[in-house]
Formats: sequence, C-alpha cells, structure tokens
Amino acid sequence: MRFGGTVGQAVRVDQTLRQNRKGRAMATQKVTLLGTGLMGFPMARNLVEAAVPLTVWNRTKTKAQPLAAIGAEVVDTTFDAVTDADIIISMMSDGPTVLAMIAEVAKALKPGALWIDMSSTKPGEARAQAEALRALNVAHLDAPVSGGTKGAAAATLAIMVGGSAKDMDRAKPTLAAMGNPVHVGPSGAGQLSKLCNQTIVAVTIGAVAEAMLLAEQGGADPAALRAALKGGFADSVILQQHGERMTTGNFEPGGLSKFQLKDLNNALFEAEAVDLKLPMTQSVRDRFAHFVDHMDGADKDHSGLYLELRKQNGMDT
Repeated sequence: MRFGGTVGQAVRVDQTLRQNRKGRAMATQKVTLLGTGLMGFPMARNLVEAAVPLTVWNRTKTKAQPLAAIGAEVVDTTFDAVTDADIIISMMSDGPTVLAMIAEVAKALKPGALWIDMSSTKPGEARAQAEALRALNVAHLDAPVSGGTKGAAAATLAIMVGGSAKDMDRAKPTLAAMGNPVHVGPSGAGQLSKLCNQTIVAVTIGAVAEAMLLAEQGGADPAALRAALKGGFADSVILQQHGERMTTGNFEPGGLSKFQLKDLNNALFEAEAVDLKLPMTQSVRDRFAHFVDHMDGADKDHSGLYLELRKQNGMDT
C-alpha cells in the first residue's frame, strides 16, 4: 500500500517495506533527492518503497516531511542533503536552478559521486552541469522523465538518460525504482529526447482538444468517442486521460502548462540551433503562451489548452 498521509497508512507501509526487504539485499548506495514537488514526492516515495536509503530536501520542508514517516531522512539544507551521498537526484524547476544548486553544494559533494538531473532543462544546460561536476570529480547523467504525476506515482515513468554508458549502468537500479530508464546517447541527449517528447505531447494535446470540442459541439458523446477509438491508430494516453480532463473540466495540475511552455521554448531553441523550422511546434507554443500569459493558465494542467481553444471559438469568454 502506498503512503497516503495518515499515521495508520504510514505504519502499514513501513510494515510492508520490512516485509519486502526480507530476502533482498539492501541497497548499498546512499541516495539523495532534491525537490519533492508534484513529481519529486512520489518518485522519492517509490525509492523508499524499493528499500533505497534515501535523504530528501525540499525548499519548503513541510512538503517533504511526510516522507519521514516511511523511512526517508528529511534534512534542512542542500549541503546536509548531499554530504556523503553516492547518488544525488535533482528534480527542480529549470536548468539554471540546478546549476546554482551544484555551485551551492560543491564543497559537500563526495568525490566519485554521481549526480542525476531528472529536471527538464536545455541540452546545453545539461552539458554545463556535466562540465561543472567533472571539475569536482563527480559524474553526471541528464535523465528527464515523462509520464506526469500518474506515472511518477505508479513508478512507470519513461526516463531518457544522457551520459556515459558506464554511469548509466551504475544508475540503472536506482532509476528502475521510478520507471523505465533507457540510455539515449551522450551528455545532453536525455534532455533533447525530453524536448522531442514534449513536442509530441503538446501537438497531440492540441489535436485531442479539437477532436473533443468537435464531438461535443457536433452532438457525439466524447466519452463514447474515446471508447470507440481505444486500440485504434488515434488512441493514446493523452486521448484517454486528457480527453477526459477536457470534457469533465478537471484541470488540476498533473503537468503544469507553464512547464509545457518552457519545454516548447527550449525545443524551438534547439531547432533553431540546427537550422530547423517546426511549424506545428511553433503554433502550439504560441497557443500555450497565450493560455499561460493571458488566461491565468500557468498553474493549470497542460490539457487546459482546451480552454484556450474554447476561447478562440468565442466560448467561455
């Protein structure tokens, strides 16, 4: 049973962890996770449930504190968090934040440690992280994720890993506790793969929004349409999960629209660097920018692009 916040549940989880550890060798590497937000919290929980010795830090400590009830050590500072850690996982808002954090804790990092950045950043920022850490005799992987809060909770995240194959081998048991890690190339390739992922996600959200609105306004039942399309070429997680969100009006954040916009900006930056035009990406990026900047959509789920479509059509204005 997963941790749900009550003392009784925490006790049952702790009992389950002790049972799960029977007959299993305990992890020997000490792991630290920095950032227990919407994604980081369930990722940390899954690490604990996999019997990984875990230390966690979050800027707002109260958001990380529930993890203490299931066996994680919650500390006050990033310096304390990384001291003696063999593997450091960062799950932060952007690349500059991660680079600043590396500089902040540099003196506390253990030589030979491995830093895995699972935030969504630019490929160039990932390479800058690797360079800064190399000077400290610390290895680096960029390993952004896809799957949203549901994937984080279920430990089914798609994890795209850039860096050396040797470091990937070292990280794989830890990453596997959170999802499916795949080595996609050298430093920066993980972040590039995530930008490709986010391009597909954003364009698909736009297409699903149009289909759901057309069905609704044309007289078809959107839920029945989703059922009819299940298993066909048009089916996808976005159609089933976000299509339902759109037609039920549930835009509580799983993937924040402001982060979707950030990723699309980064994708277009990379495209420009290799002299590519991505017209569909540009179009959906502009729509997300309008939703975030002019419709109070920044902290809504990225399926909220449906609301922007309704506004384009003179609805809900």
